[in-house]
Amino acid sequence: MIKLGILLTRQYRLLSVAAILDVFESVNGFYRESGRPLPFSITMISPDADVQATTFSNYPVLSVPAAGQLDLIMIPAFSTENIRIAIQDNGALIPWLKERFAGGTQIATFCTGAFLLGATGMLNGRRATTHIDACEAFSLNFPDVCLMRDKIVTGDHGLFTSGGATSSFHLLLHLIKGFCGKEIAVRTAKLFAVDMDRVNQSYFGTFVPAQNHNDEIVAMAQRKIEAAYQRGSTIEEMIKDVPASRRNIARRFKLVTGLTPIEYLQKTRIEAAKRLLEQTNQQMLEIMLSSGYNDPKAFRKIFRKTVGMTPTGYRAKFQAA
Repeated sequence: MIKLGILLTRQYRLLSVAAILDVFESVNGFYRESGRPLPFSITMISPDADVQATTFSNYPVLSVPAAGQLDLIMIPAFSTENIRIAIQDNGALIPWLKERFAGGTQIATFCTGAFLLGATGMLNGRRATTHIDACEAFSLNFPDVCLMRDKIVTGDHGLFTSGGATSSFHLLLHLIKGFCGKEIAVRTAKLFAVDMDRVNQSYFGTFVPAQNHNDEIVAMAQRKIEAAYQRGSTIEEMIKDVPASRRNIARRFKLVTGLTPIEYLQKTRIEAAKRLLEQTNQQMLEIMLSSGYNDPKAFRKIFRKTVGMTPTGYRAKFQAA
């Protein structure tokens, strides 16, 4: 029997835990129906076991020291947007995770749970992903991790990560396929109505630039870009009045936002195009010009690179009826 441990971190997202439990219990149900031994034993692990026990009364809830040997530890998403505080609140778990992994336990993280795994240093030099809208913050905090922003699932030498929300189901299916085989994975996908062929999460992202910083030079450059992106100007023209050298602006901009000014401009323009595609029936040429582009080929190329699909495909997927 495969021993699974769901780590109830401080500030875990209940929906994330519920999805993990539902999927693995359903797989156990498939085996129960056919009279076969159950493949998974599920344990909840918490730094506050006495507090959590009433919430998950159907499962054993053990403290971290009492968890024993496990085959797989699963770290759910965090329920807070202040991931830095969440990592601090769960810092005591980091040595334990490193010890478990060194002893042969695999670790899977869901959505923003990847930040706790990143804080262990074990992802350095390895592939990982997280919620598409958390990628900038992840890169800033863990620059040595090979972040695969567009991927919904990664696996690298026993460390697994997934993108946001429903991407968790794709990681669960990936794990079930490894433990139980393709037939059970397909059956599970059908039960939960999950499209197994989805591999990209880029088109779910929303560009929300960092504004909660105290660098007035960067803030001024941001305002200049956001005010002028539609005019098709170059980045040099947009930030020419910012009282700092181009090199200094670029260095500080990257440090604060995780992007160069040019990348920031492109994301601002593409986000504007996405909104028009979602909310209007404007012609593609009009959308392109309103977003600051004047070359259809370049517009399509940058849009596809950023979003993961063509402008036409994006409109078909997200435009309201």
